[in-house]
Amino acid sequence: MLQEITIQTSNAKRLKPLIQSAIQFQLDDVEKGIKLTLERLKSFEKQYHMSTAEFLRRFKPGDLEETLDFIEWQGETKMLALLEEKRDALKDARLK
Repeated sequence: MLQEITIQTSNAKRLKPLIQSAIQFQLDDVEKGIKLTLERLKSFEKQYHMSTAEFLRRFKPGDLEETLDFIEWQGETKMLALLEEKRDALKDARLK
């Protein structure tokens, strides 16, 4: 469902490119964060010889010990989900 945000200004021609630029800057920043997070996840996968999906399947019910690395690994998966959600919201934004 599309939602609309209204910004009132006396100079829309100047404000619109500023908003577009801010959205693009934020999108670029989020995409960099996603890339770094994916690299971190791959590092954990290589170190522990299992995929992130396998790790989560085993970690949540307590099959794996709660080490600092495993807590960080889980945190990285949550960070990735948050960043992907932000990326999708920013990509979906349209200015009229």
